[in-house]
Amino acid sequence: MKILVTTGMPGCGKEEFLKCCMARGAKVIRMGDLVRERAKEFGIDHSDKNLGDLANEERQRFGMDIWAKRVIPLVGGDVVAIDGTRGPDEIRAFRHAFGADLQVVGIHASPKTRFERLKARARADSPAVLSEFDKRDRRELDWGLGDAIALADHMVINEGSLE
Repeated sequence: MKILVTTGMPGCGKEEFLKCCMARGAKVIRMGDLVRERAKEFGIDHSDKNLGDLANEERQRFGMDIWAKRVIPLVGGDVVAIDGTRGPDEIRAFRHAFGADLQVVGIHASPKTRFERLKARARADSPAVLSEFDKRDRRELDWGLGDAIALADHMVINEGSLE
Protein backbone atom coordinates (compact mmCIF):
# COMPACT_ATOMS: atom_id res chain seq x y z
CA MET A 1 0.00 0.00 0.00
CA LYS A 2 1.17 3.55 -0.72
CA ILE A 3 -0.34 6.50 1.13
CA LEU A 4 0.20 10.08 -0.07
CA VAL A 5 -0.84 12.85 2.30
CA THR A 6 -1.02 16.37 0.90
CA THR A 7 -0.49 19.47 2.94
CA GLY A 8 -0.42 23.11 1.93
CA MET A 9 -2.14 26.42 2.37
CA PRO A 10 -5.63 26.90 0.91
CA GLY A 11 -5.49 27.45 -2.86
CA CYS A 12 -1.99 26.03 -3.32
CA GLY A 13 -3.12 23.32 -5.75
CA LYS A 14 -3.80 20.27 -3.61
CA GLU A 15 -6.98 19.52 -5.57
CA GLU A 16 -5.12 19.46 -8.89
CA PHE A 17 -2.54 17.11 -7.37
CA LEU A 18 -5.41 14.85 -6.27
CA LYS A 19 -6.88 14.87 -9.77
CA CYS A 20 -3.54 13.58 -11.06
CA CYS A 21 -3.59 10.87 -8.39
CA MET A 22 -7.15 9.86 -9.33
CA ALA A 23 -6.20 9.72 -13.01
CA ARG A 24 -3.57 7.17 -12.02
CA GLY A 25 -6.09 5.06 -10.09
CA ALA A 26 -5.60 6.31 -6.54
CA LYS A 27 -8.44 6.42 -4.05
CA VAL A 28 -8.82 10.00 -2.76
CA ILE A 29 -9.98 10.98 0.71
CA ARG A 30 -10.54 14.66 1.50
CA MET A 31 -10.35 15.57 5.17
CA GLY A 32 -12.41 18.69 4.44
CA ASP A 33 -15.24 16.46 3.22
CA LEU A 34 -15.35 14.89 6.67
CA VAL A 35 -15.65 18.35 8.22
CA ARG A 36 -18.44 19.25 5.77
CA GLU A 37 -20.24 15.95 6.53
CA ARG A 38 -19.97 16.65 10.26
CA ALA A 39 -21.36 20.16 9.70
CA LYS A 40 -24.28 18.67 7.79
CA GLU A 41 -24.99 16.28 10.69
CA PHE A 42 -25.23 19.29 13.01
CA GLY A 43 -27.18 21.42 10.52
CA ILE A 44 -24.35 23.94 10.25
CA ASP A 45 -24.05 26.17 7.17
CA HIS A 46 -20.92 25.52 5.10
CA SER A 47 -19.40 29.01 5.34
CA ASP A 48 -15.65 29.19 5.88
CA LYS A 49 -16.14 30.57 9.39
CA ASN A 50 -18.59 27.86 10.40
CA LEU A 51 -16.47 25.04 8.98
CA GLY A 52 -13.35 26.47 10.59
CA ASP A 53 -15.09 26.86 13.93
CA LEU A 54 -16.40 23.29 13.78
CA ALA A 55 -13.00 21.86 12.83
CA ASN A 56 -11.40 23.83 15.65
CA GLU A 57 -14.03 22.79 18.22
CA GLU A 58 -13.56 19.14 17.30
CA ARG A 59 -9.78 19.51 17.64
CA GLN A 60 -10.16 21.15 21.06
CA ARG A 61 -12.59 18.49 22.23
CA PHE A 62 -10.96 15.36 20.80
CA GLY A 63 -7.33 16.35 20.13
CA MET A 64 -5.44 18.00 17.29
CA ASP A 65 -5.26 14.70 15.39
CA ILE A 66 -9.01 13.97 15.45
CA TRP A 67 -9.54 14.46 11.71
CA ALA A 68 -6.64 12.14 10.89
CA LYS A 69 -8.01 9.52 13.28
CA ARG A 70 -11.38 9.74 11.51
CA VAL A 71 -9.71 9.27 8.11
CA ILE A 72 -7.48 6.31 9.01
CA PRO A 73 -10.30 3.69 9.03
CA LEU A 74 -11.36 4.87 5.54
CA VAL A 75 -7.97 4.08 4.00
CA GLY A 76 -7.84 1.00 1.81
CA GLY A 77 -6.46 0.09 -1.60
CA ASP A 78 -3.10 0.02 -3.31
CA VAL A 79 -2.65 3.79 -3.57
CA VAL A 80 -4.53 6.33 -1.45
CA ALA A 81 -4.17 10.11 -1.53
CA ILE A 82 -5.37 12.00 1.55
CA ASP A 83 -5.96 15.72 1.27
CA GLY A 84 -6.12 18.37 3.92
CA THR A 85 -3.63 17.64 6.67
CA ARG A 86 -3.50 20.76 8.83
CA GLY A 87 -0.94 20.06 11.53
CA PRO A 88 1.96 17.97 12.77
CA ASP A 89 -0.24 15.91 15.10
CA GLU A 90 -2.23 14.70 12.09
CA ILE A 91 0.97 13.77 10.26
CA ARG A 92 2.21 11.89 13.33
CA ALA A 93 -1.09 9.98 13.51
CA PHE A 94 -0.76 9.02 9.83
CA ARG A 95 2.91 8.03 10.27
CA HIS A 96 1.96 5.88 13.27
CA ALA A 97 -0.83 4.17 11.31
CA PHE A 98 0.97 3.69 8.00
CA GLY A 99 4.71 3.79 8.74
CA ALA A 100 6.96 3.50 5.69
CA ASP A 101 3.93 3.36 3.38
CA LEU A 102 3.29 7.08 4.03
CA GLN A 103 4.73 9.96 2.00
CA VAL A 104 3.81 13.55 2.85
CA VAL A 105 3.65 15.92 -0.13
CA GLY A 106 3.79 19.64 0.60
CA ILE A 107 2.39 21.93 -2.08
CA HIS A 108 3.34 25.60 -2.12
CA ALA A 109 2.08 28.65 -3.99
CA SER A 110 2.49 32.34 -3.18
CA PRO A 111 -0.26 34.17 -1.29
CA LYS A 112 -1.13 36.23 -4.40
CA THR A 113 -1.55 33.10 -6.53
CA ARG A 114 -3.56 31.34 -3.84
CA PHE A 115 -5.91 34.30 -3.29
CA GLU A 116 -6.68 34.53 -7.01
CA ARG A 117 -7.33 30.78 -7.19
CA LEU A 118 -9.63 30.84 -4.16
CA LYS A 119 -11.64 33.76 -5.53
CA ALA A 120 -12.05 31.92 -8.84
CA ARG A 121 -13.11 28.74 -7.02
CA ALA A 122 -16.23 30.54 -5.75
CA ARG A 123 -17.07 27.93 -3.09
CA ALA A 124 -19.14 28.90 -0.06
CA ASP A 125 -15.95 28.93 2.02
CA SER A 126 -13.90 30.94 -0.52
CA PRO A 127 -12.72 34.37 0.68
CA ALA A 128 -14.13 37.28 -1.31
CA VAL A 129 -11.69 39.91 -0.06
CA LEU A 130 -8.05 39.93 1.01
CA SER A 131 -8.87 40.43 4.71
CA GLU A 132 -10.93 37.21 4.72
CA PHE A 133 -8.08 35.41 2.96
CA ASP A 134 -5.57 36.67 5.55
CA LYS A 135 -7.85 35.63 8.41
CA ARG A 136 -8.24 32.14 6.95
CA ASP A 137 -4.47 31.81 6.47
CA ARG A 138 -3.89 32.86 10.09
CA ARG A 139 -6.40 30.27 11.34
CA GLU A 140 -4.76 27.53 9.29
CA LEU A 141 -1.29 28.52 10.50
CA ASP A 142 -2.55 28.58 14.10
CA TRP A 143 -3.60 24.94 13.67
CA GLY A 144 0.02 24.11 12.82
CA LEU A 145 -0.21 24.01 9.03
CA GLY A 146 3.21 25.62 8.63
CA ASP A 147 4.70 22.88 10.81
CA ALA A 148 2.91 20.22 8.76
CA ILE A 149 4.33 21.67 5.54
CA ALA A 150 7.80 21.64 7.11
CA LEU A 151 7.41 17.88 7.75
CA ALA A 152 6.77 17.10 4.07
CA ASP A 153 8.86 14.37 2.47
CA HIS A 154 8.45 16.06 -0.94
CA MET A 155 7.71 19.66 -1.95
CA VAL A 156 5.92 20.85 -5.09
CA ILE A 157 6.16 24.54 -6.03
CA ASN A 158 2.96 25.35 -7.89
CA GLU A 159 2.91 28.86 -9.35
CA GLY A 160 1.79 27.86 -12.84
CA SER A 161 -1.64 27.67 -14.38
CA LEU A 162 -3.41 24.60 -15.74
CA GLU A 163 -2.82 25.79 -19.30
